[in-house]
Amino acid sequence: MESNRQRKVAQIIQEDFAELFRKQAAESKQTILVTVSDVKVTADLGIAKIYLSIYPQEHRKAIMKEIEENKTQYRNFLGQKMAKQVRVIPQLNFYLDTSLDDVERIEKELKGEGDNPVL
Repeated sequence: MESNRQRKVAQIIQEDFAELFRKQAAESKQTILVTVSDVKVTADLGIAKIYLSIYPQEHRKAIMKEIEENKTQYRNFLGQKMAKQVRVIPQLNFYLDTSLDDVERIEKELKGEGDNPVL
């Protein structure tokens, strides 16, 4: 079960990265949307798992690769933002969140079944 401290740190990380990715998208010439869908922090606050939704889908691999390559800069950014709130800046692990894709796929399948009723 998550402690209040874990939830607070996760929320701060989520808000900071949401703002960072929004600014990066605004500066970029491409129309790419990176959303921080969830953040989980370990009990010792040493590791943060950051779940990202990236649209359009065809850019996901390239964006995730770029994020992985810049993990150190992202941790430094987080350190500047959180320096007064935590002693240790957590290690960052980024994951692709595909839950919205799963919902969309299921909805399409359900609609498709509605079009072809089984007798």
